[in-house]
Amino acid sequence: MTTRSERLLRLIALFCFGAVGVALVSQHVFDMPPCAWCVMQRLIYLVIGVIALIGSFGGGRALTRIAAALAALLSLGGVAAAWYQYSVAANMLSCDQTFADRFMTGIGLEGAIPWLFGIFATCMDAKVPVLGIEYALWSLALFVILFFMALPVVFGRSRSQ
Repeated sequence: MTTRSERLLRLIALFCFGAVGVALVSQHVFDMPPCAWCVMQRLIYLVIGVIALIGSFGGGRALTRIAAALAALLSLGGVAAAWYQYSVAANMLSCDQTFADRFMTGIGLEGAIPWLFGIFATCMDAKVPVLGIEYALWSLALFVILFFMALPVVFGRSRSQ
């Protein structure tokens, strides 16, 4: 029997993988190249999604809570990244050598999987509104939602959750 906590974690994973899917469609279909902060947020979404999936497939209440706690903490990291992109990086002529740029190139994902993690724009160029709201703010909102979705799993009751 699937518990409420497991269902919430699966929903978190679905939202995360869906966000990356939307980002890839935006990039490859609608020609919206990503900046360093964009691809870093993709990585955060993927890590949250994988952790949430692991926590959602049994393993006991402790694993479920740990997965949810990690998802919540990573969501806060995503909030910080999206906020920095929106408030600072998007107003810079270049986000070259910012933390996101150094991190993504340093771990090698940009070169290894360029269709997913390639940095093809400056943050100023990636400042694009979708339905009148900047892309970074959409991402920030989703990270906040993910955070609040994970909290009931972390702090929920032990019985039949």
